[in-house]
Amino acid sequence: MQSITFPDGTRVPAIGQGTWHMGEQPGERKREVAALRQGLELGLTLIDTAEMYAEGGAEEVVGDAIAGRREQVFLVSKVYPWNASRKGAALACERSLKRLGTDHLDLYLLHWRGEHPLEETVEAFERLREQGKIARWGVSNLDLDDLHELPVGCAANQVLYNPEARGIEFDLLPFQQQQGIPLMAYCPVGQGGRLLRNEAIREVARRHQASSAQVALAWALRQQGVIVIPKAVDPLHLKQNAEAHKLQLSADDLALIDHGFPPPRRKRPLEMV
Repeated sequence: MQSITFPDGTRVPAIGQGTWHMGEQPGERKREVAALRQGLELGLTLIDTAEMYAEGGAEEVVGDAIAGRREQVFLVSKVYPWNASRKGAALACERSLKRLGTDHLDLYLLHWRGEHPLEETVEAFERLREQGKIARWGVSNLDLDDLHELPVGCAANQVLYNPEARGIEFDLLPFQQQQGIPLMAYCPVGQGGRLLRNEAIREVARRHQASSAQVALAWALRQQGVIVIPKAVDPLHLKQNAEAHKLQLSADDLALIDHGFPPPRRKRPLEMV
């Protein structure tokens, strides 16, 4: 499995597991837990979740999935911006830890920027790190100007990145690559299926006898320092995700995708979903 190195030298798989929309339907819980466990067996040992997802429901699903195998997992969660104060972040982290059934997070992210100053949030994160509640901290949905406000110590930035949303290639992604800050790409296979039905993506998939999702993941993974966190529950999709790193896109493949989704030529506002 292709791996990515965090600033402190910790290595994680470049393909992880997302959990957005998990925990929303009680009848799906066993299936979601089984999917996460299958992902772990396939080497997808980075699991990303958040207190926002199903208002803690996704964290509870993850907690069930990693019970008895916490040491295998690089566990990521995120705090609501309105909880990201000195006191609020500590309380939110405790709630997340309880739902996840663990005593620490490997990475704790600010979900997006809110009313609390970044300096205050980072102070709360550093206190949690000193207490052993989190191993490292980072951010999500922050653009380049926001990153410049952060002190040294940010371990990652999680943003929307796929062929439909590639504005970050103009400045944010190059900056993170230069600084050695991993970029976690959420929704790497798009939303609603439109990207996977795109003719350019489908043509590249046909060339390689691969799925459209594998092409989208390989496209993101071509970039240095990028971690993709697709969500999958179907066993076949999980297996395909785990094997996406084996797909090597040619210059012709990339040119075809560029024709359908032109790279940015100027600064664009950071896209979010």
